[in-house]
Amino acid sequence: MVYHAVVRYCLEYLKAPFAFFKKKSAKFVGAMYPDKPGKMNCIIIDDEIHCIKTLSGLLNTNFPEVNILATCHESTKAYDLIQKYKPDFIFLDIEMPFLNGFDLLARFNPLFFEVIFTTAYDSYAIKAIKFSALDYLLKPIDKEDLAAAMNKLRSKRFSITKAQVDMASALHTKQMPGTIALPTNDGLTFASVDDIIYCCADGSYTRIFMKDSSEILLSRTLRDVDELLGDYNFFRIHHSTLINLNQVKKYLRGDGGEVIMSNGQNLQVARTRKTEFLNAFKRF
Repeated sequence: MVYHAVVRYCLEYLKAPFAFFKKKSAKFVGAMYPDKPGKMNCIIIDDEIHCIKTLSGLLNTNFPEVNILATCHESTKAYDLIQKYKPDFIFLDIEMPFLNGFDLLARFNPLFFEVIFTTAYDSYAIKAIKFSALDYLLKPIDKEDLAAAMNKLRSKRFSITKAQVDMASALHTKQMPGTIALPTNDGLTFASVDDIIYCCADGSYTRIFMKDSSEILLSRTLRDVDELLGDYNFFRIHHSTLINLNQVKKYLRGDGGEVIMSNGQNLQVARTRKTEFLNAFKRF
């Protein structure tokens, strides 16, 4: 009896790998895994199969805490897959046939999972993601960037919102939204771009001064903020100061000169930026 039980056990064990490979051969869904306690469960969605294989390999080799529930290379089937497996987070390509990443997310209300976007270089796609305070990986994805994204995901204090996705989608189609998502230490603040008077560097942070006299400490460098707001008539008058040209009341001549902002604040213009600033102000 014991002998027969052992034989049956061995036969079942030998069958397991074949069952695994059978699951893996699904046409649009890759490696299906059962939910594993203590794991971070994800789905990878990308229309390029080689990108799915690369990312899967990086995760399996370097991040054993990540459990890949499924992979999908057809955007039209991704919605049902996410609803079926309820992942903790997804890796989502932005540019895909039929449905781009933002279109896919628009179908969920509410969003019950986190998102790490993956994209090849596309200035509008990246600006859309940054502007909306979303997370992304630039293809080809390497281990260091993936590790940084995973660490950020583990330490996140707030979840992705529909407002962020709508904002990113609008910017991705080259519409300039009037509201920006500002990542702070305790979450996100949504602010009207027109209500920003000026921004000052504060170490690796940026302090934003608003029309209503409030201040927002942003967990981004001034360089990042400059990149995001450059299309909104903002100008870097000094290495530590970015101003809203709409909020300038007066310019005072001098070596570099000064600007008086709508809240009465005097700000120094760097001598090296004076000519460019005056030209920009005239055009404005």
